[in-house]
Formats: sequence, C-alpha cells, structure tokens
Amino acid sequence: MSRAGGEAGEAGAGGEAAEAGEGAGLRIPGRLRDLPSRLLGLAAARADRLVGAGLAGEGARKWHYAVLVSLDEYGPTSQAGLSRRTGIYRSDLVAVINELAERGHVEREPDPEDRRRNVVTLTTGGRAHLQRLDAVLAAAQDELTGSLSPSERALLASLLERLLER
Repeated sequence: MSRAGGEAGEAGAGGEAAEAGEGAGLRIPGRLRDLPSRLLGLAAARADRLVGAGLAGEGARKWHYAVLVSLDEYGPTSQAGLSRRTGIYRSDLVAVINELAERGHVEREPDPEDRRRNVVTLTTGGRAHLQRLDAVLAAAQDELTGSLSPSERALLASLLERLLER
C-alpha cells in the first residue's frame, strides 16, 4: 500500500532523476542496463514525474485521480471501501476526500443504513474534472510509451500485470 504523502515527484527524485538522463549518450555498465528491477524503477520514476506534473497542471494529485476513478467505476461507497480499492491508508484518505469535497468533486454524507460511517459520492463537477484528468493521464501515457507501437504497449501492460500478480 502507498501513503498519500509519497506522491509523484516527492520521493526518489534525487539519484533516480540523475539516472533517468542515461539516454544522453552516457555509457552505463551492462549489468546495470540488464537489471529489470532497475529499469522498472527508472521507468516508474519517469512515469511518476510525468503523471505528477500533468495532474498538478489541473490542480490534482494521483490520489485524487484514484478516488475519482474508483467512485466513477464502482459508485458511492464508504471511506473504508475507497481505502481498499485505491490502496490509500484510511488515515490519509480522509485528507484526500476533504480536498475533493472542498472543490465540489465529491460529497460525503452519513450512510443511511449505518450512521457511524460515511458514504462518498462523485458529483457532476467531479465527473467533469475526472474527464479532464483522464485526458492528462492519456497524454502522460503517450509521452511515456511514445517510442512503442500499439502492440508493444499492449504487451508491456500485459507483462507488467503478470509481474504484479506474483
């Protein structure tokens, strides 16, 4: 699970940022070039920077996007349900929901079946904001994988899913 404080561009930008410039004619030892774990880490750092910068341009963070997508795909749910679906710790999720509610993207109301918990709902404004964020994420994906053909992109996604299933 991730903590909301470790958002894009905040963690790992030091040494990884310097390494990300490897394509500029640097000679990297073969054993480093051939380590999938290292390549995945560098690619993840680059993806995080691209996504973080794009979302920041819309006044959003990756956890905002995760919550909005979850509500859009699965409908209203409890904060505990959102935590399970998004991987955001419950204590961090409260701040994310507060930010989204202040902007009118979600509403939080007591659950009529259990007044001890809240149900979070996506608003019309939140759905419109999500559409803008979807476009930002699509552009970031294109930037990240622009050197790959559509079939290579699909293969990459499939291989990454397999790695995550283990």
